Amino acid sequence: MRAVENALGIRIPDNARLLRNLIHGIQYVQDHTMHFYHLHGLDWIDLISALRADVTAAAQLAQSSSDWPQNSVARFRSVQNRLRRFVESGQLGLFANAYWGHPAYKLPPEANLMALAHYLEALDWQRDVIRMHAILGGKNPHTQNFLVGGMALPIGTESPTALNAGHLSLLQQLARRALEFVEKVYLPDLLAIAGFYKDWARIGAGVGNYLACGEFPTDTSNDPEKLFFPRGVILNKDLSRVLPFEQEKVTEYVTHSWYDYPDGNNTAKHPWQGETRPRYTGPPPPFEFLETAGKYTWLKAPRYEDRAMEVGPLARVLVAYAKGHPRVRALVDTVLAKLGVGPEALFSTLGRTAARGIETLVVAEQLPVWLNELVANIKRGDRITHRGEQWDSESWPKEARGVGFEEAPRGALGHWVQIRDRVIANYQCIVPTTWNCSPRDARGARGACEEALLATPVADPGRPLEVLRTVHSFDPCMACAVHVVDKDHRERVRVRVAGGRRRGRA
Repeated sequence: MRAVENALGIRIPDNARLLRNLIHGIQYVQDHTMHFYHLHGLDWIDLISALRADVTAAAQLAQSSSDWPQNSVARFRSVQNRLRRFVESGQLGLFANAYWGHPAYKLPPEANLMALAHYLEALDWQRDVIRMHAILGGKNPHTQNFLVGGMALPIGTESPTALNAGHLSLLQQLARRALEFVEKVYLPDLLAIAGFYKDWARIGAGVGNYLACGEFPTDTSNDPEKLFFPRGVILNKDLSRVLPFEQEKVTEYVTHSWYDYPDGNNTAKHPWQGETRPRYTGPPPPFEFLETAGKYTWLKAPRYEDRAMEVGPLARVLVAYAKGHPRVRALVDTVLAKLGVGPEALFSTLGRTAARGIETLVVAEQLPVWLNELVANIKRGDRITHRGEQWDSESWPKEARGVGFEEAPRGALGHWVQIRDRVIANYQCIVPTTWNCSPRDARGARGACEEALLATPVADPGRPLEVLRTVHSFDPCMACAVHVVDKDHRERVRVRVAGGRRRGRA
């Protein structure tokens, strides 16, 4: 969408900017919080040990850092009893296959019980606050109201699907609930847990190069310098200097990827010249062994000035910190002081995890600000969310090309599009996990995640919990990172339900 708008020189209305910021912002808050508790938390939390916790001591621990009303003895006792019934049933469900009792777990039983109670609360909380997506975007996931030129969401009409005063009031309530949970549960838990794992401030550094394309426009000028989270590049962990991000310096290798470039797989291509030609050369299922000397992944290898880069919350926080973002600087300094570690701790698995929490609070605090700006626009009589005259394809140039960037929760996401005769002639995208989980390039240089795993201490190779900690700190999404299209439209999978009725094809 931003790539097409860039190609056609489209400038969206201010209300569309605010609606997009709100949709994107609540996604950060929900996604990061879910990641901490439900995707990454169990790498640090030994739930089974919570059965041994002193309930009163657990409540006191939680109350020492937050006045969250659910931090009570009664609540924690209820959670512990619920866990006991779950364990005694012998069916751990989603908690099966974990490494309970692993020697790398360090939290006392009381901290584990506290974290488990908040894990369960976060399930209900995230389902509640993400209703902002349903109101503003039509649904969650995969919101539907984004449109080239603005947003397909009317304001203040008689339609029940339009944004009205009742919706705005509910949005303000949801934004308050989002911020309250982050302030009183997520951040205190993160700090409490991190205090027992300070050794992880020296593990998982990665490549030391960080890229952020910036996010949350502060006006409609399309000026890359007018972003709430700034754009920039940091090399070799040098926070004294932030270089400008120049998209012309982005390239992709396929040397170790299951793709081919017609003019040679050891060359790097800019996305505007990029090609996606699948060629699988790996072993047949079940893929028990991959030879990394050859091709071993469906991910391409993006590079910036021929350097592997890390993207994501840590990159954004580092760039914002180095460029003097006042709220980010204050929170980073506060977190480092509370943990008793220096700035070098940011370049680690622990730093990556802490940065995600810091960013969540910064964005949660900003949601009411964007809502107030939207309400102020509406009160002034501005209800425009889309400029339809810009969508007249007859006025488009015969050829155009554009690039659009978005800082997704996982990191920098770039789209490059070329348009000829009002039809997309070539389209390439580089998503966050392609950057972070990149394979080696033509020179053999590893991507961020591969590099971060080097020298990771592993207590039990049969249960590599420590490896999971670093991998999960990147929040990888392979489904996002792999893009393969069958141009012949051949049917690959047919899905049926009971009774044999066909439900879908792939």
